[in-house]
Amino acid sequence: MTSYCLTDTIYALSSGAGKGGVAVIRVSGSNVREICLQMVGLDNPKPRYAYFKPLKGIDGHIIDHALILFFEGPHSFTGEDVVEFQVHGGTGVVSAVFEALSSFTQTRPAERGEFSRRAVVYGKMDLTEAEGLMDLIDAQTEQQRKQALTQMEGKLGSLYENWRKMLIRNMAYLEAFIDFPEEDIPPEKLSLIDEQTKNLIHEIEQHLDDKSKGQRLRNGFQIALVGVPNVGKSSLMNALTNKDIAIVSCIAGTTRDVVEAHLDVAGFPVILADTAGLREQVGEIESEGIRRAVRKAEESDLILYVQDLAHYPHVNHLPTALKHIPTYTIWNKCDMYSDIQVSDGFLISAKTGFGISQLWEKITDYLKSEFSPDDTGTITRERYRTALNMCLDNLQHALNAVELELKAEDLRLAARSLGRITGRIETDELLDVIFRDFCIGK
Repeated sequence: MTSYCLTDTIYALSSGAGKGGVAVIRVSGSNVREICLQMVGLDNPKPRYAYFKPLKGIDGHIIDHALILFFEGPHSFTGEDVVEFQVHGGTGVVSAVFEALSSFTQTRPAERGEFSRRAVVYGKMDLTEAEGLMDLIDAQTEQQRKQALTQMEGKLGSLYENWRKMLIRNMAYLEAFIDFPEEDIPPEKLSLIDEQTKNLIHEIEQHLDDKSKGQRLRNGFQIALVGVPNVGKSSLMNALTNKDIAIVSCIAGTTRDVVEAHLDVAGFPVILADTAGLREQVGEIESEGIRRAVRKAEESDLILYVQDLAHYPHVNHLPTALKHIPTYTIWNKCDMYSDIQVSDGFLISAKTGFGISQLWEKITDYLKSEFSPDDTGTITRERYRTALNMCLDNLQHALNAVELELKAEDLRLAARSLGRITGRIETDELLDVIFRDFCIGK
């Protein structure tokens, strides 16, 4: 943030931009009480009480009649004094309020995310909760909403914080062993520290072994339609989306680029991709389309491998690079070959819609079984995964360390890695634990 400063009072439109029935303008910082006095005439506003009063500009003229809510710090979203003005949603009204607010000293428009950043700085939420709030605002499906709400409520942050506090406690014991050998500390405490370290390694490994479902749910699940030319991939794309998205033609190689559709499937965000037909000995442009098709399929969570029922039981095999990805074999054009029965895969007709609902049911069951959000919180960002892997490395080093000084340092680094996730890296906590648990200096 180029102009970020905690001493400034900040303001922003908290409701949606553009004309609307009501606009909510949020103000946070040390000037809030002065703003309430000058613009509304409230000398000592009552916290969490709704006032309906004229809102005045810098010239003393009334801008609008507003609903005013005052939140006294630290019992507010940011931890500072906060006031919210609910005014009529016209652009002219909002602009006039902004102009009046800008006239106060050290009062400026908020940067992107600055209210949430202040909430983190003042301990109202940790970084995972702030990011959960952002995900909740961005959520487009029910499952995304559930996952974001779980994270915003602090369940993921609490998990990491409990691990970190355990490491800090063990660091304190090790520091006591090193610096205060005369203290009466049970020798078996060292064995207990190693045992807790082993248990934590196991817990983090299990936490990381999640098929990246939190990140997939946040970003959308990738499903690719793959197959040789003229098997009906584009027709299936249109049938699955119930829209005329892809161009359908009997001419091989019609689809040159990846065509995508964003869908809500039982609350799961799905990105369905139609790709170019896979074949050899083609021109330069179609070759590029095939290269993109394979790349898209490699990035997918599920492949729908479309086959022409006329060629059953012959199966066009997937490229080797795609064989590790979960795949459903789709036999298309059953309306033309009703006498053929298949023993594997899904029998459909993209033309008539036969089997489409059953295919969606199978895809939905797959999403629910593999990627339903965890009530205890799932890893939603790569930075969490990176920090957790760094923590694992440090814990393993601590377990193997013979010297107590090295063991304590490795535990410190492991705790610091967890602190990077939540934003809580406070060196004074170690001394707090030592003084509380060991009565040093008695």
